[in-house]
Amino acid sequence: MARVIFYEKPGCRNNTKQKTLLTAAGHEVVSFNLLTEPWTVERLRSFFGNRPVGEWFNKAAPRVKSGEVIPEKIDNQTALVMMLKDPLLIRRPLMEVGERREVGFEVEKIDAWIGLKPTDESLKEISNNLKSQDLQGCPNNHQHSHEKGTCKH
Repeated sequence: MARVIFYEKPGCRNNTKQKTLLTAAGHEVVSFNLLTEPWTVERLRSFFGNRPVGEWFNKAAPRVKSGEVIPEKIDNQTALVMMLKDPLLIRRPLMEVGERREVGFEVEKIDAWIGLKPTDESLKEISNNLKSQDLQGCPNNHQHSHEKGTCKH
């Protein structure tokens, strides 16, 4: 099983569900706070691969939701500088296994990459239930305290 370096927003319910899926599959999850990590442009860029810039952004970030930031109209370099200044803009989670880095939690892609099959039969139902949920967005983003970087629930 893999050792997954997992950059999350502490208190985010979907990040918690994502880590549960990974752990149920036997992976070791090492979590870090995405909002306080000392990112560099180069290091942050390495998580996005060939994805279009619009897919780098957290669609639930207040500045994106308000229309202040329109990800599809931003170039690579500007996007990275904006994310360094305002980490809430970064789509999450950021994950690293060995030399490979990814952004977001697309169940099928992660399953093909490192596997998401539960290692214990008793975890199968929980795992299947979580896999059927939308684990990309923020389930209650209207109730989050974005100023402090944690969820209120």
